[in-house]
Amino acid sequence: MENDLKVGDVAKRSGVNVSALHFYEKKGLISSYRSSSNQRFYPRAVLRRIAIIKVAQQLGMPLSEIKEAISILPMNKQASKQDWQELSRFWKTQLEARIAKLTKLRDDLSDCIGCGCLSMQACVLRNPEDELSECGSGAVLLEP
Repeated sequence: MENDLKVGDVAKRSGVNVSALHFYEKKGLISSYRSSSNQRFYPRAVLRRIAIIKVAQQLGMPLSEIKEAISILPMNKQASKQDWQELSRFWKTQLEARIAKLTKLRDDLSDCIGCGCLSMQACVLRNPEDELSECGSGAVLLEP
């Protein structure tokens, strides 16, 4: 308790707004406790969790995936080397799957980037084997 941080201190040290801290807490990514005078405090270990959250968000990971990944780590205490290794293995698998999807998108994108039509016969991304031709002409995926 003595080394724990007030919400403003966590915001300053982590570079995250107080409102974002409250949001992360509401989503179950971090946790705090209240003192007898109703002040919010966070254990110092929360700074590492927030750093991980920020990096993952910069990589475009949704909060649901971030929450799943960091659930491996203890919530309110310093993570052990074994905890970090487990998180690393989990995230490596997730990242490899994401990289494979992005690589496929990059490689297949040149087949349909020129025309802008979402129902062309050659579009392997949105309309494999021209399945949408039965729905009519034009960008049928965009029409309500």
